[in-house]
Amino acid sequence: MQWLVRFRVLWGVHRSLRALHPAPAHLGCQPLTGVGAPRWSDHDMPKEFNFASDVMDYWAQMEKEGKRGPGPALWWISTQGEEVKWNFRDMRDLSCRVANILTGPCSLQQGDHLALILPRVPEWWLVALGCIRTGIVFIPGTTQLTSKDILYRLQVSNAKAIVTTDSLAPEVDAVASECPALKSKLLVSDHSLHGWLDLQSLIKSASPEQTCIKSKTEDPMTIFFTSGTTGLPKMVKHNHGLALRSYLPTCRKLMQLKTSDVLWCLSDPGWILATVGALFEPWTAGSTLFIHHLPQFDPKVIIKVLFEYPITHCIAAPTVFRMILQQKVANLRFPTLKFCFTGGESLLIQEFEQWKKQTGILLHEIYGQSESGITCGVFQEMKIKPGSLGKAISPFDVQIIDDKGNVLPPNTEGNIGIRIKPTKPVGLFMYYENNPQKTAAVECGDFYNCGDKATMDAEGYIWFLGRSDDLINASGYRIGPAEVESALAEHPAVAESAVVSSPDPTRGEVRTQASSSLAVRGRGRGRSGHSWGGKSICCSEPTVPVP
Repeated sequence: MQWLVRFRVLWGVHRSLRALHPAPAHLGCQPLTGVGAPRWSDHDMPKEFNFASDVMDYWAQMEKEGKRGPGPALWWISTQGEEVKWNFRDMRDLSCRVANILTGPCSLQQGDHLALILPRVPEWWLVALGCIRTGIVFIPGTTQLTSKDILYRLQVSNAKAIVTTDSLAPEVDAVASECPALKSKLLVSDHSLHGWLDLQSLIKSASPEQTCIKSKTEDPMTIFFTSGTTGLPKMVKHNHGLALRSYLPTCRKLMQLKTSDVLWCLSDPGWILATVGALFEPWTAGSTLFIHHLPQFDPKVIIKVLFEYPITHCIAAPTVFRMILQQKVANLRFPTLKFCFTGGESLLIQEFEQWKKQTGILLHEIYGQSESGITCGVFQEMKIKPGSLGKAISPFDVQIIDDKGNVLPPNTEGNIGIRIKPTKPVGLFMYYENNPQKTAAVECGDFYNCGDKATMDAEGYIWFLGRSDDLINASGYRIGPAEVESALAEHPAVAESAVVSSPDPTRGEVRTQASSSLAVRGRGRGRSGHSWGGKSICCSEPTVPVP
C-alpha cells in the first residue's frame, strides 16, 4: 500500500488548489440544522436518501465551515505501521473519483452489481462510497473465498464488475470465462496485472467532480451472501434504508458516538457488521473510523493498538475479547477506551465479569443478522443483565413468536421475530435475491422469523438460546453445514458426509465432519469454500479467522 502514503502528499497539493474554488452548489444550499442533528424520527421513511450525499457530503461541508474538529474521517494503519488519514473532504473527493471510474472506464450504471472482495484496506471504503454515489449495488465478500466461491457469487449475482487484490486475481481469472456478465476487473495492488484495470492509477487521474444520484430510500444498495442450512448461500438484498437506520435517533443512542470519538470495528469487510459498524455508524456521527489492516488475527497486536492509539469505541466478536483475556497481560487498562460492543456468538457471564474487572469497561452485547443489521443491543444507559442481548432497537418491533407468528408471553421459548406488517421497518432486508421461495419461508404471519430461538423477560430483555436450525456459529461466522458437506463430497475418497458442530472453548463451536465410510481431516481456509485433504478417522476444524 505504498501508493496510499505517496498519494497523501499529492492529495494535499490537490486539495490546497481546490480550496481556491467555491463549493459545489448542491452542498452550499444543503440545509444544515446543527452538527449531526437528525432530520427524521425513528418511524420516518423519507422518499429519498443517499448516505454519500446526506451524510458524507454533510460532514465535508461542516469541515469546510469549521464546524467539525480536526480528527480524520478514516485513520488506517498498515501492518508495518504506515498511516493514512483522510478527512471527510478527502473522502468526498476520492469517492467521487471512484464513482467516475465505475461509470466511466467500467461502464457501470445504476442498478448494476459489483463484487467487492478486499481486505481491510482504504480502497474498500472508497469503492463502497463510489457505488452508493452512483447507485451501483456493491456485494462485499471475504478474502477467504476460493475460485469456486467466487464463481458461484459472480454467476448468481450477475455481477458486471469485481474489485479485488492481486492475491485473489488468479482465482477470478480461473473462472472469469464462465461469467458472461463480468465485464470489468479492478485491481488493488502496487503492481499491474494483464487484463485488469489499475484502480490506484485510475484514482489519480480521475476527476473529483461528480453528481451523486438522488436515490430513493427503497432503491437497492447492497447485497450480502449468507449461509443457509441447506443449499448454497443466499443473496440478502438491502436498500438505502440500511444506511438510513444508523441516522435515526434511537439507533444513534446505542453507541452515542461524537465527532471526537474514534471507533475501531474489527469485523471482516465481507460481513454486514463491517458495513454497518465500520461505515454507517461512525460516519453518520462524524466520528473517526480507525482501521488496522490486520491480515492475521493476533491478540497481542490488538492489545498494542488499544494502548497506542486514542480508540474510544471497539466492536468485535466475543472471541476477540476472550483471546485478549487469555494473553494473561497484567495491565489491560486501556487509556482512552470507553465502550466495547460485542456480538455474533454467545458471551459467557464469567468472561463478561473478567473483562470488566481487568479493563474497567463493560461489554455491551448486540445482536443482528445479514437480513437485519443490528437488531437489538444493550444501550449505554441500560441496566445490564449479563447474558442478555439487550432490547430491540427502534424502529424494529421485536417479539418472541411461535411457528405461526403468534406473540408468546414473557419467559416463553420461541423464535425471534421482527414485525413487518402492516409496514416493513427501515433497515430490514428487501428479499432474498432471485429466491422468492426462501423469502416467503421466513415470513411468519406479521413477522420476519430470524430463525434464532430466544426468550424475552417482562422488561423486554432478550435471551438467546440457539439456532432453530443446524447452522453452526464459529467465532461469529455462521456456517452452513451443506457448504462443508459439498466440499467434502468433492474429495474422491469420500462417499457420504455429514456435518455437525462441537463445543469449543474459544470459538463457541467448531465443525465436526463424519462420513459413513471415511472421514476427512480438514486443512481449510475457514468459512465457505475449503481445501480438504488427507485421510483420518477423526476430523478437526480448520482455523477460522475472527470476523
